[in-house]
Amino acid sequence: MPNNNEQHLKSHGTLAVSNPSDELQLATAFKRIEAAQQALLGISDLANTVTTMQEFYLGLHQHLKQLIPADNFYICLKNQERLELPFFADEKDANPLDLCADKSLSDVLKRGLTGYVIRTQQPLLCDEAMCEQLKQQGEIDEIGSPSHQWLGVPITHNEVTVGVLTVQSYQQKVAYSAREQELMVFISHHIAGVLERLRHQQQLEIAIEQRTQELSHAYEKLKQEVYERRRAERLQRSLFEIADLATSNLEMRDFYAELHRVIGHLLPAQNCYIALYTEDKTHLEFPFFVSQISHEAPKPRAMKDGLVEYLLRSQRPMLLDQKGIQRLIAQGTLYSKAPDLNHTQQMHQWIGIPLMIQGSVGGALAVYSFSADQKYQFKDMDLLTFVSQHIATAIERKLATETLKRSNEELEEKVIARTRELARANKDLQSEISQRRKVEQQLQHDATHDTLTGLPNRMMFMTQLQSTLQQHRHDSIGEFALLFIDLDRFKLVNDTLGHLEGDHFLVQTAERLNLCIREHDMLARLGGDEFVILLDHLHSIDDAKDVAERILSELAKPFNLNGKMFNSGASIGIAVSGRQTKESSESLLRDADTAMYMAKTRGKGCYVVFDEQSHQQLMRNILLENELRAAMDNGHIHLSFASVESLLTGQELARDVRLYWQHEEHGLLQHEQLLTLAEQANLRLDLDRYAVEMLSQLYCAEAIPAELELHLSLSSQHLTHKHALRSLKSGLRNCQLPLQRLCLFFSELALARDNEVHINGFEELQDLGAQLGISCYGNGYSSMVTLSFLPLSRLKLEPELIQDIRGPRHQRLLQAIRLSASSLNLELIIDGVKTAEQRQVLQQMGFNAIQYHTALPMTDSANINKPATITS
Repeated sequence: MPNNNEQHLKSHGTLAVSNPSDELQLATAFKRIEAAQQALLGISDLANTVTTMQEFYLGLHQHLKQLIPADNFYICLKNQERLELPFFADEKDANPLDLCADKSLSDVLKRGLTGYVIRTQQPLLCDEAMCEQLKQQGEIDEIGSPSHQWLGVPITHNEVTVGVLTVQSYQQKVAYSAREQELMVFISHHIAGVLERLRHQQQLEIAIEQRTQELSHAYEKLKQEVYERRRAERLQRSLFEIADLATSNLEMRDFYAELHRVIGHLLPAQNCYIALYTEDKTHLEFPFFVSQISHEAPKPRAMKDGLVEYLLRSQRPMLLDQKGIQRLIAQGTLYSKAPDLNHTQQMHQWIGIPLMIQGSVGGALAVYSFSADQKYQFKDMDLLTFVSQHIATAIERKLATETLKRSNEELEEKVIARTRELARANKDLQSEISQRRKVEQQLQHDATHDTLTGLPNRMMFMTQLQSTLQQHRHDSIGEFALLFIDLDRFKLVNDTLGHLEGDHFLVQTAERLNLCIREHDMLARLGGDEFVILLDHLHSIDDAKDVAERILSELAKPFNLNGKMFNSGASIGIAVSGRQTKESSESLLRDADTAMYMAKTRGKGCYVVFDEQSHQQLMRNILLENELRAAMDNGHIHLSFASVESLLTGQELARDVRLYWQHEEHGLLQHEQLLTLAEQANLRLDLDRYAVEMLSQLYCAEAIPAELELHLSLSSQHLTHKHALRSLKSGLRNCQLPLQRLCLFFSELALARDNEVHINGFEELQDLGAQLGISCYGNGYSSMVTLSFLPLSRLKLEPELIQDIRGPRHQRLLQAIRLSASSLNLELIIDGVKTAEQRQVLQQMGFNAIQYHTALPMTDSANINKPATITS
C-alpha cells in the first residue's frame, strides 16, 4: 500500500522534479511523502481497531493534523437526502447541533459551502473574496464566522458523493494550497470505503441488537405463556385439592393448615390468617394464623375498627401497601378507637379477600408480606379472589360437617348421660340426703359459731355457761371463772387501717387467746371486739389471774397488719362462781362485764376481779358521771384561778383557769378530779367548751382583771377530729374575752403521741389570735427540736419535776430546760410550787415565772400572790 500511495502521489505531480540537481527540494518532497505515508497507514490501522464511528473520527482528525493545519475540521455525511455532522471541531464556532434544531441542521448545511461542494461534487478551496462572490451569485448563504480560507473536498463512494471533508483557517499565516487540496482529495478517496464499511457495520450491529431484542421479547412471551399454563395447571390442581378438603375427615386445625398449604402453591403465603364471624356476628375469631414474626394467634375480639373489620365493611378485595394503610390510619378509618390492635407497622403489602359463607360475608382471608423483595400484584389479588370462592365453599361445608358431627356427638353424649343419670338416680338420692345432713350440720354450726373467727358465739357460750353452772350446783365440784376481754384499740384499727384489717386483727387476737387457755376451756366471741373465756375446774382464783396475765402479755405484742406493726392491749374483767346467792349465767356475764369496765377506768391494759364492793363503787361512778352532765347543764361547775407570778418582782403575771364542783353528797371535787371524771364519762370536750363559755360570761360581768393574761388547759382530743376542732374554734370566736389575752395549753404527752395532728391544729388556732403553750413538759419526752417547729409562746413544766429540786442532777436538768426554752424564746413557767423553799431555789437558779399548786376563793385572796376563786 505505501508503494501504491507513493505512485499515486507522484502521478498527481507531488514528486515531480523539474530540476534533478535541486537536492533540497527533493529531500523536502520525500519528507512530505513519508509523513503522508505514515498518516495513511495510521488511518488504515485505525479503521481496523476502532469499534465506533466516533473513535474513527477522532483518530482521523489527529492523523490529518499531522499533514496539514486542521484545528478547524468537520465531517459532513449524507444520509439519503439529509446532511449530518457526525464530527465537528472549531476554534470560534460552537457545534451547529447546539445552535440549530435537529430537523433544520440539514437545510442550513445545504445553503452553505458544504452544500455547494455536494451539489458540484468538486473540491473547493475558497478564500474570502471567492466566498463573497458565491454569495452574490446566490450559490451559498453565509454561515458561521468568516474564515480566511475554507477547503472542502467531496467524499465519493462508487462515484456517488456521500459527504464532505472540510478544514478552514481564521488566520492569514495559515494558508492552504493545491498541494493540501490534492492531499485532502486523496484522503477522502481513501476513507470513503472505510466510512461506508464502518457505517454498514454499525447498521449491522443495530440490526443485530434489534433482532436480539425481538428474540428476547419472543422468549419472554413464550416463557410467560409457559408460566401462565403452569399456573393454570396449579390453579386447577389447587381447586381439586380444596374440593377434596371440604369432604375430608381432617380436624379443623389440620383442615386450615392444608388450606394454607394449597394457597402457598399459588402465591407466597408465609404470613396468612383466616378470620370468621361468630354466630351472632358481634365478634371475630381467628381459626388459622401463621406469621414469620409472631407465633401467637390473635384472640377472639368484639368488632372494632381494625383492618379486618374495614375489609368486611367494604365487602370487596383489597391490595394495600404500607402507605395505603398509614393513609387510612391518618384519616381515622383504622385503629382510631382501638389503637392496641395496630400491628401493621412492619407490613410491606397486605391482600384481604372477603369470604362469602351462606350467601353473605362471613369472614376474611388475608396474606401479607414484611419484605420489599416479596411484592404482590393485582393479578395475585384476582387469583386469590377466585380461589377464595372455593375456599369459602370448603369452609362452609367443613363447618356444616363439624356442626353435624358435634350434634351427633352431643346427642350420643346426652343419651349416655341420661342413661347414667337413670342408673345413678338411687345413688344420687342417697348422696342428696347425705348432703342435706351436712348442710343441716353446717347451719347448726353457723348458728352457734362466729363466722369470722370460727369461735363459739354468744348463744353457744351462754348455753355452755348455763350447763357448767348447773353441773357445779349439782356436783359441788369446785369453782369456775369467767373472763370478759375487751380490746383497747380496736376502733382505731378500723378507723385507720379499714374494716378488712380490723377483721384480720380479730382473727389474730382469737389465735393468740387460744394459746393462753387449756384444751377443755371455752373461748367465744360475743361480737365486735368482745371475747369471753370460760375456765372450768379451777383450784383457786389465782388460776384465773394467771390466765389473765398470759393474755395481757400475749396481746401486748405488736400485730402485723398490712405490713405495719400495730400495738394493742386489752382490759379484762374476771367473775368467779359461788360469790352470789342467786347466781345465773346472765349475772356472771354481767359481773365479768362490770369488772372489765372497772379495768378500763383504771387505765386499761389490766384485769380486775369482780367483787360486790367494787360493783357498788362502779355504780356510784356511773351515777356521778350522769350528775356531772346535769351539773354542766345547770351551771353548777365553777371557775377558780391559780396565780402565775414573777419571782423577780412578785407581780402577778397571769392566772391559770381551774374548775371545781361543790357536790351535795361528795363535797368539793377539785380540778384534777373533775378532769378524770369527765374523761371516764367521755365529757372532756364538753367540759373544755363549758370553761370557755364561763370565761366569756365572767369577762362580760367585769369579774376578770383587764390587765392579766389567762391560761386555759384543753384536751388534745380537740385536735384529733375535724368536727371537734371546728366546734372549739366556733366557741373561741363566740367568746367575748379578747383571744390575745388567752393562752391555750395542751398536754406534752399527747403531743409526743401524735405530733402531726398538733402541728395542723396549732396552725388553725393561731389564726384565731390565741396564744399557744405546752403544759406538763417533761412527761412525753418531746425534744426542743420538735417544739421549735410549733407556734408556741409558753412552756409549763410537769409539777413533779420540782419535787426533788435540791438534788444537783435535778437542778442540772432544770437548768438545761431553762436554757433551751430561752434559746427558743419560750416563756418557761414552773408549775406546782408549794413551798417557800422551792420558790427560793428557783429564784437562785434564774427562773422567773412560777405557778402555785392550789387555788383559793376570791374572798381569801387579799394577798395578790395567792390564787382567787370566782364563782358564776
